[in-house]
Amino acid sequence: MGKRKNTAARAGAGTWPTLHTAYGDFNLAKGSDRRKVRKMVVELQRTTDALTRKDIRDWRMAWQLAINVDSPNRKPLYDIYRDVDIDLHLSGCVEQRKGFVMSRSFKLVGADGKEVEEAAHYFNQAWFRQLMKLSLDSVYWGHSLIELGDLVTDGDGCVCYDGVKLIPRKHVIPEYGRVVTDLGQDWTTGIDYRKPPFTDWLIEVGQPDSLGLYLKAATQTIPKKNALAFWDTFAEIFGMPMRVATTTTRDEKELAKIDRMMDSMGAAMYAVLPEGTNVEVKESTKGDAFNVYDKRVDRANSELSKLVIGQTMTIEDGSSLSQSQTHLEVFENLVESDRTMLADIVNNQLIPRMAKHGFPVKGLRFEWDDSVDYTPEQQVAFEKMVSDRYEVDPKYFAEKYNMPVGERRNAQIPSGKEEDDDDTSKKRQKNAHRFFD
Repeated sequence: MGKRKNTAARAGAGTWPTLHTAYGDFNLAKGSDRRKVRKMVVELQRTTDALTRKDIRDWRMAWQLAINVDSPNRKPLYDIYRDVDIDLHLSGCVEQRKGFVMSRSFKLVGADGKEVEEAAHYFNQAWFRQLMKLSLDSVYWGHSLIELGDLVTDGDGCVCYDGVKLIPRKHVIPEYGRVVTDLGQDWTTGIDYRKPPFTDWLIEVGQPDSLGLYLKAATQTIPKKNALAFWDTFAEIFGMPMRVATTTTRDEKELAKIDRMMDSMGAAMYAVLPEGTNVEVKESTKGDAFNVYDKRVDRANSELSKLVIGQTMTIEDGSSLSQSQTHLEVFENLVESDRTMLADIVNNQLIPRMAKHGFPVKGLRFEWDDSVDYTPEQQVAFEKMVSDRYEVDPKYFAEKYNMPVGERRNAQIPSGKEEDDDDTSKKRQKNAHRFFD
């Protein structure tokens, strides 16, 4: 905690202010008081989530509680979101969309629009990648409150954060900017995290009233889970033929013996039964469970694909190249919206906080660098197009491909080349005439 004070002072933040809350007066210039205030935000009274079965009725009631104006409560809704988050198809769609964003390159530019390469080191860190992932999660979970970690020194001797942490969503009341230490508390007793010193270490992602895409996804994951459970029950009851044994004996010992033999027939595939005992195998005559259950699961998956990635063909089988390209364009539009959201968070919230904490990033701007995201074939075509039209500094190729580059070659045709070509052409025509003659 002491490092935070020294770094903030170097950045011109001055001494820490005094915070008056319902918990008393705290002089934040003292390290012990800063830790005490910080503890109220981070060390919340965590509780174990209840993994109970949810249905559409529970979802609707949880939604109603979350949008309550007087006392908003998102806890029941987040319990449903936990079930939504484990859906395999939905997870694949979410990871595909997040992966497309996380794989893109970025750069830091100054006021003159030129890239500041040395500043990228402060962002090429594990904490920044984690911050981006947590920020992207807000698209699905809704409003998220992220806390920056303590200042430490990395292996290169540069200052960085030791990580980032998501404030448990159930404790956050974003509509009123409060954090409650115990679940069930009224929001008026919570801590106002939109006031100093919390604002220097917290990043808000998403609108306060945003409930995320999982609110809509639950309408498909809940019926899908039920359909799979019903299908398993159907398979257990009707999946195997029923064996019926009839006997004329009334002896209890013989009946018990027949029962044991019938129970072991699945593994032994034969049985020794008393005389007068008949065994009949009855096949199920029920309807086609495949079309009943599997079609419902397919419909749920297609709906989830459309919700998260805007289409189905980039994660499911496509029927034609032209259609898949059109679907890919729709998907890229969603990826672009996620990139814009991340850029706004970094420029409007993260960089100002980093500058306060002493990072040399004041006046810099975060931008996505699409120039380095071309495929190798696209990059070669791009470089050839530019070099054919303009003079390119040889240092560009020398540094990029790590190879020595000399003076540019003269593209003129050597002397005598035209004459050689004319002689060769005349010889070919003469040989052609001889062939036809």
